[in-house]
Amino acid sequence: MAELISFVVPTQSDKVLLVWDLSAGPQAEDLSHSLSTVFSQFGLLYSVRVFPNAAVARPGFYAVIKFYSSRDAQRAQKACDGKPLFQTSPVKVRLSTRHKALRHRAFALNSSRCQELANYYFGFNGWSKRIIKMQELSGPEDGALPVPVQRQSLRFLCAVEVVLPSYGCRSPGVGVAEEPLHQQQEEGESSFLMKRKTAQKLVVQSALSDAFQKLAIVVLESGKVAVEYRPSAESIDPASEDLRGLIQVSCLPWDQSSQREEECLSDFSLEEEEPKL
Repeated sequence: MAELISFVVPTQSDKVLLVWDLSAGPQAEDLSHSLSTVFSQFGLLYSVRVFPNAAVARPGFYAVIKFYSSRDAQRAQKACDGKPLFQTSPVKVRLSTRHKALRHRAFALNSSRCQELANYYFGFNGWSKRIIKMQELSGPEDGALPVPVQRQSLRFLCAVEVVLPSYGCRSPGVGVAEEPLHQQQEEGESSFLMKRKTAQKLVVQSALSDAFQKLAIVVLESGKVAVEYRPSAESIDPASEDLRGLIQVSCLPWDQSSQREEECLSDFSLEEEEPKL
């Protein structure tokens, strides 16, 4: 039976493992790394979180481990339950039963997580991204960069495309990002340019995540991987000449943070494909 893996935060109980009876020894500080090393052998991990036992219990720790694949989580549970792993005493590993209430809430992975998941199943050279267009919505379109004394924020619209050549699949994505500006006349051009660069990074991240949301990874029992393209009713052609009209019909809200993970900008760069403004 094939398994479908979407580019969303895994919350289903069959993808979450609970590990307890972890010893409170010298290795306590390295528990997260040790658990990641053991369980990543069974598949890609979304997260590993370690917590101390309650005060009424004996000293020690327990952990919550999330997989992207339920099949990987089940294999890890069967292989690791009752084994000492990296300590002298055995640990208990069970599938979670506390996340069923969250099944109806699907939070989109941020762009970094999406790329990590794509690299794992498609390979680093199995997919690529292309910035089709980037447009500033809060200023002149001629590229002038005056210090915005009376402007409230910087707003950008971006269209990208994720391409999987081996599967003959292309997935478009559109994103909007806003970066607030200080309401002070003395804000200099250097600070303005930094905020502009930040807004550009944010909008590319948003568009890339949107493109991945339309894809689903199909893992067959044989281990082979296929792709399912699932465009939404609001899917937009990023090659459209008039992207500004998307904002007027409210297809894209300014703030999408409630539906997406936060992510760091430090490892994200536009150097691969600098868009034309």
